[in-house]
Amino acid sequence: MHIYGAGSALLAGIVIGLLGRWLAPRRRPIGCLLTICIGIVGAVLGTAIGVSIHSGFWVIFFFQIVIAALLVSLFSIGARSR
Repeated sequence: MHIYGAGSALLAGIVIGLLGRWLAPRRRPIGCLLTICIGIVGAVLGTAIGVSIHSGFWVIFFFQIVIAALLVSLFSIGARSR
């Protein structure tokens, strides 16, 4: 199992969140801090899924980005409907 420190989790959250945001639809009413938090959640969930199926780095990275993109889209839709 992978153990990430707080600094690497933040860095992973930034990278994964930005990649997820880039893949999400264009209109994004959520802020950068929420994007980073979503990226951290996407990184954790993607890692958990990838490790559970014994995947390598690139498959885990793919899961992290896809989950972050889906979460950014869901949060954006939720923020737009308000």
